[in-house]
Amino acid sequence: MASSGCFRDFVKYSSLNVLGMIGLSCYILADTFFVSKGLGTNGLAALNLAIPIYSFIHGSGLMIGMGGGTAYSIYSSRREHTSANRAFTNAVYLAAALAVVFVLTGVFFSETITDLLGADDDVYDMTKTYLQVILLFAPAFLLNNVLLCFVRNDGAPQLSMAAMIGGSLSNVILDWVFIFPCQMGIFGAVFATGLAPIISMIILSPHFIRRKNRFHFTKCRPSGKLAGRIFSGGVPSLITEVSSGVVIIVFNAIILKLEGNVGVAAYGVIANISLVIIAIYTGIAQGIQPIISRSYGQNNISDINAILRYALTAMLIFSAVIYALVFFGASQIASVFNSENDPLLQSIAAQGLRLYFIACPFAGFNIIISVYFTSTERPLPAHIISLLRGFIVIIPMAFLLSSVGKILGVWCAFPATELLVAITGFIFWAFISKSRKAVKQQSDVI
Repeated sequence: MASSGCFRDFVKYSSLNVLGMIGLSCYILADTFFVSKGLGTNGLAALNLAIPIYSFIHGSGLMIGMGGGTAYSIYSSRREHTSANRAFTNAVYLAAALAVVFVLTGVFFSETITDLLGADDDVYDMTKTYLQVILLFAPAFLLNNVLLCFVRNDGAPQLSMAAMIGGSLSNVILDWVFIFPCQMGIFGAVFATGLAPIISMIILSPHFIRRKNRFHFTKCRPSGKLAGRIFSGGVPSLITEVSSGVVIIVFNAIILKLEGNVGVAAYGVIANISLVIIAIYTGIAQGIQPIISRSYGQNNISDINAILRYALTAMLIFSAVIYALVFFGASQIASVFNSENDPLLQSIAAQGLRLYFIACPFAGFNIIISVYFTSTERPLPAHIISLLRGFIVIIPMAFLLSSVGKILGVWCAFPATELLVAITGFIFWAFISKSRKAVKQQSDVI
């Protein structure tokens, strides 16, 4: 039987993480809305062509932050404070090294990347501007992700959530200011996004000013062993973010050939709304992780099963509400981002919304079950699920279904992939549950 505080812990942890993740996802959704209003279809197309680069930067920051934060938490729990500080210092070293790579890429290779992403003459300059500025702000994105994760592991999850939401809200406000009153165009949109992590770090600063932080930068050489530990702990986060960027690139390339810039703009609406919906599932998953890990360490199987049941129930309720809103409100949602009242954009986006988000319950299940596996020391099935839904199934599925059903096939590729991966995840879960019961029965007999 599950413990009395099990449901209370689930609500507390998951609600905080859902709010924080929704706030973080608003980085790009605000850009989508204001760019659509201020710069029209071509602005939306340019934004969607450039946005995968943000996924690479954000994923790199999460990889270092999650991996470093995990190492810091383990060392701190063992009272190995010198090693804990070295974990933080090496995380900063890694973030600085990657920041240099991103900045140099922005300075010297923006045009090359813009060409590779397939931008035509109508959207070339806007795409290049967005790419260049977002890459130049990479140091702020990387350091912010590192500090958010370390502050969260330092006993201040509410402050991390406040910083995530505060940065995102500032992005929304500055987007409007820079695009409309200041008339700064696409540069204004990306400049607002680049300032958001800086504002987030300002919100985090009281943790350091008041000396509440137990982690400190210390003099030490970069450690290959620590770097390897940080990378291995954060790779799942990197895979998730990078795969979303790769999928957007592949979908953009296919849609460009089928429907041109208008099709890419329509997909931009769908992809960015998807960021918010996936953030809800990710928030639930991140919320259950510490509770499941704690219960697993105590060998409390009833609490583990109860938390998983609560998470999946919440996910199904959210999925039903979300899909009902999308299905019946598809035209209204599309029109919000269709400032030029383009009938083709309206038609493609509305149709795509209804088909694409059939994936909701399957995607939610895959995200939650992956975290369940990693939280109970079963990383292999979690990595398999991440790779299947991020690369191995989705990319061939997109090419296959688009060749058969054109744009309809593109929209169906996402739900088809998530369904197949969900079946795989369920098989993994059933097999592991059966094995665990068999082990328990044997121990009872002994």
